[in-house]
Amino acid sequence: MMKKRLALATVLGAGLSLPALTLPALAAELVHKVSPHSVSVTIDRLAAAVEEAGANVFARVDHAAGATKADMELRPTELLIFGNPKLGTPAMQAAQSAGLDLPLRVLAYADGEGVVHLVYHDPAELALQHGLPEGAEYLAKMTGALNKLTDKAVAEE
Repeated sequence: MMKKRLALATVLGAGLSLPALTLPALAAELVHKVSPHSVSVTIDRLAAAVEEAGANVFARVDHAAGATKADMELRPTELLIFGNPKLGTPAMQAAQSAGLDLPLRVLAYADGEGVVHLVYHDPAELALQHGLPEGAEYLAKMTGALNKLTDKAVAEE
């Protein structure tokens, strides 16, 4: 912790602002898709596609329901957490810190106009964030699987 404070003080002393330091972390590549279905139906369809593909659904988080319990309002927002240990384990073997971003997560939410969005981090970000080999086969498989699964979730029928 002391090293981080010293580094931050050094950078700030050099005239760089804190927002400039945090920008790369916020600039992570997100993949966006629009769904013709409600948030709940979109996540149902994604969960079914995940299970059909032989992967595991670990959790489903209804953020709007959580907000309601806190006497707050939030437009429909749900997160699905899922993965396949055959893909995630090699990533964590290469860099155990990848476990911070695995299993995979996909968020569905309704915007202010009621349009439903499906978003997730591009698996290539794992390479950048955790020092994984950029051309790793498991990253390519994660990318393909996420694309295929989310396409099924947002398909017209």
